[in-house]
Amino acid sequence: MSNSARNDETAAKDAPRGRAAAYVRMSTEHQQYSTENQRDVILAFADMRNLDITRTYADEGKSGLRLDGRDALKALIRDVEAGTADFSVILVYDVSRWGRFQDPDESASYEIRCKHAGVRILYCAEQFENDGSPVSSIIKSVKRTMAGEYSRELSVKVHAGQTRLIRHGYRQGGPAGYGLRRQLIEQAGTVKGELNRGNQKSIQTDRVILTPGPADEIATVRWIYRQFVDEGRNETEIATALNAEGKKTDRDAPWTRGTVHEILINEKYIGHNVWNRTSFKLKAERVNNPPASWARLDNAFEPLVDTLMFEAARQLILGRSYRLSDDEMLDILRKVLLQHGYLSGLVIDEAPSCPSSAAYQTRFGTLLRTYGLIGYRPGRDYRYVEINRRLRELHPGVVAQAVSAMTSAGASVESDSTTGLLWVNGEFKVSLALCRCQATEAGGNRWLVRFDNALRPDITVAVRMEGDAASIRDYYLLPAVDVWEDRVRLGDHNERGFDAYRFDDLEMFVHLCRRVPLRGLSYG
Repeated sequence: MSNSARNDETAAKDAPRGRAAAYVRMSTEHQQYSTENQRDVILAFADMRNLDITRTYADEGKSGLRLDGRDALKALIRDVEAGTADFSVILVYDVSRWGRFQDPDESASYEIRCKHAGVRILYCAEQFENDGSPVSSIIKSVKRTMAGEYSRELSVKVHAGQTRLIRHGYRQGGPAGYGLRRQLIEQAGTVKGELNRGNQKSIQTDRVILTPGPADEIATVRWIYRQFVDEGRNETEIATALNAEGKKTDRDAPWTRGTVHEILINEKYIGHNVWNRTSFKLKAERVNNPPASWARLDNAFEPLVDTLMFEAARQLILGRSYRLSDDEMLDILRKVLLQHGYLSGLVIDEAPSCPSSAAYQTRFGTLLRTYGLIGYRPGRDYRYVEINRRLRELHPGVVAQAVSAMTSAGASVESDSTTGLLWVNGEFKVSLALCRCQATEAGGNRWLVRFDNALRPDITVAVRMEGDAASIRDYYLLPAVDVWEDRVRLGDHNERGFDAYRFDDLEMFVHLCRRVPLRGLSYG
């Protein structure tokens, strides 16, 4: 080794070691990517780069398709953006560990957020240096797309396998339901025993079928059908009677309209094996599938009720909606949406005086099509309707408090009943706006501030509300001379100097509005 090479190696060893954090993630289907294996590679990489790992953020057994449930990644981003991170580098095993998002830009967004906060991302098992060069950017983009495509291909294969097993009479996931039990069988068909609630099979080749449960539960199921079909009692009345007798559901919970309704419409009680009624592919929003997409095998299990009794119950349920027009059914559904903020089959079935989800499917084809007829798109949170109503109710009280504080400080305040603007000291106009908190997919918060530019207020007081829409987080005093847009989106942390206008209370605003006598002036 030459003297210059020895000197370079000695200098590298003597140089102060940098500080880094490690992020590791393992999804359940990738045991070869165990977090321990990732840590070993990351440790070796850190030593080679003269880095000390000060913290490790680990999401174990978490899918990379969405940010939901990945508390470690959320904490990592939060620490970086809050400026509390005691490291300047984040070490990740490879691009796919950062995420298998279906939108590759989402994966890139988290890396960019770290970069803007002054923290670099290095991939330890990749063959490229993440140095911002065009080559590395192209490779990362390709790998992010490949990571998402792998998940899509895996989803298709898994779905095909599950469909095949359903058509062979095997149960695919989920609890058995009241009156039924899950029975474990070997590949050859030999019964191995009953699976208790929460238990899973331990051998991949084992299969699960449904069998009748305890005699008292079977009797209760048949009693529910008789009460509904023969006695003409509705689901709510049946649930009330069951609760009066102290009976519990299979989840050890009181009976409700929805739990009784589920027993009356689920084909497993006549022995049919039906799957894929709903889809939750690639962690996207859950959707209700049309019957043509269901996988099924009739007469797969021993039935608990007679087919004629089941069909009679089905016809009674469907018949309840026949006397309602399409518009009446949709109007009822709109009211349920406004009440809950979202819709699902369970929400519809639990709603009093509302036709069942099956009735909507029969009348309009699918639940998804029904949702479209009332302007509802699954995945969008319609609870904002209720939150906006609450904010409108709070607004006069917040304005009154601000006016009271200003007048107590000696200011004169006039309120324009038409525009809602406050005319302070006859000198400047103020607009006070309550801003709803909206959670982002990345785990942060956003507040949209709209400016009444047509009314030309001199100062807009943006009151940022907490997520509960009942309490105030802080205030932004935004002068018109510094804001030219019609609207501004504020986050937990903001660029462009907006946080310089942030205050925990209205003390500064009141200070601006107070009247101060001028001293030392003489008039000739």
